[in-house]
Amino acid sequence: MLVAENITKKFSGVTALDNVCLELHAGKVNAILGENGAGKSTLMKILSGVYPDYEGRVILKGSQVNFSNPKEAQLAGIAIIHQELNLVPHLSITENIFLGRELSNNWGMLDGKSMRAKAQELLDRLKLDIDADTLIGDLKVGQQQVVEIAKALLTDCEVIIMDEPTSAISESEVEVLFEIIHSLRRENKAVVYISHKLDELFKIADRYIVLRDGCTVESGDMQGMTHDALIRKMVGRELKVLKKGAKSTESKSLLSVRNISLKHAENAKRLVVKDVSFNINKGEILGIFGLMGAGRTELLETIFGLHDQNSSGHIVLEEKAVQFSSPAQAMQAGIALVPEDRKKDGLVLGLDVKTNISLTTLDHLQNYGWISSAKELQLVKRYIDLLQIKTPSVYQAAKNLSGGNQQKIVLAKCLSNQPKILMLDEPTRGIDINAKNEIYKLILNLAANGLGIIMVSSELPEILAISDRVLVMSEGSITAEFTAAEAAEDKILKAAIPKTL
Repeated sequence: MLVAENITKKFSGVTALDNVCLELHAGKVNAILGENGAGKSTLMKILSGVYPDYEGRVILKGSQVNFSNPKEAQLAGIAIIHQELNLVPHLSITENIFLGRELSNNWGMLDGKSMRAKAQELLDRLKLDIDADTLIGDLKVGQQQVVEIAKALLTDCEVIIMDEPTSAISESEVEVLFEIIHSLRRENKAVVYISHKLDELFKIADRYIVLRDGCTVESGDMQGMTHDALIRKMVGRELKVLKKGAKSTESKSLLSVRNISLKHAENAKRLVVKDVSFNINKGEILGIFGLMGAGRTELLETIFGLHDQNSSGHIVLEEKAVQFSSPAQAMQAGIALVPEDRKKDGLVLGLDVKTNISLTTLDHLQNYGWISSAKELQLVKRYIDLLQIKTPSVYQAAKNLSGGNQQKIVLAKCLSNQPKILMLDEPTRGIDINAKNEIYKLILNLAANGLGIIMVSSELPEILAISDRVLVMSEGSITAEFTAAEAAEDKILKAAIPKTL
């Protein structure tokens, strides 16, 4: 269906792709594998018209193509579902789906009725039970991801590229997506599937293509391939997933939250977080697991002072009662939050690495009211070395780095403030297994140095691998608590499923 020949792409002298060659087969799910920074997303943006300037050739159904923009690629039959959501928050679901390809009636006016009906049909097909007139800004991240999928399915494309399509959706939504992929395969479409979740690839993929350091390493059939063999091809060496050993944490309480509740922003009678209480000790890693909508993110945000007007409860930090009316107060007291959406809430994408890392510590970098460039560079280089952030320069824009390195910048920004409690919301979402291992190692080292760490994750193996204790949330409440020895996947999932289901 599509052939890429000797594709080379450079950014500011940095080679992102170097003579990449691949074939995408019709009626197959073609998995693209590689670590963060391997060039997967860059290659897909070339194929879908986002980057028109590159060396090499793209051949679609036997004819060479060179798209100037994504619309040309769509008209030729190539659609892409981006890893980073590409939606307008103040427009409705219908308006987002049809943006740039609106339907008009015989009088040349917008045909809102037809567009809304078609959008609702797509949402129903994807089993998203939400009105098509709902604003994107009112949706959760996972629901927005489903809208991205609906956008790609609107046109009858023959090549459908899915870049980390399950990074922010629930298990039930993943099953629906897989059903859609199976139907696309039966229609003889070429599906490109990029995911760091290798278990998914063994369920859905027919072929694999491995990229490493911007080069094509190998391609072949998934049949007969093993998990370990794929990892070896991706990283070029043996890699064992890091797991923490059993340890006893200090009994000294670092943080205690009591009866934390949060009202819904629009419906005061509805509680998003209900009467949550827990302790965390010095040097302890507390894992929090729950399905989408369980209230995990809202709990962290409430502790961080983001919802002062709608929340209630008590927080005790190092045996001293505290109350935060803003994140600035929480940070000053020694609490840091790595948010779920790093691009929206964790980074200023247009600013460079140096500025992003130093943003939270400007008060400490001053000399007589002026920012000291020497102090700033010293701080930034220390954290680049500590977290092994791969960047050609401290002056590189954050938006040009891979997802894993962007996440490390957010971590550096939080750690530079010397926190006592580090709250991590989905810290490894959308990053490869090697970058995950590096972040696990960092979390374990931070805990060993006395930090209290609260980690929210949708990945059960991750929670089980590094937590000392596990709390399970469902419908805004804590439904179970397990020690590392007691925790097991079946027990945790049973506690996470809402009783109303």
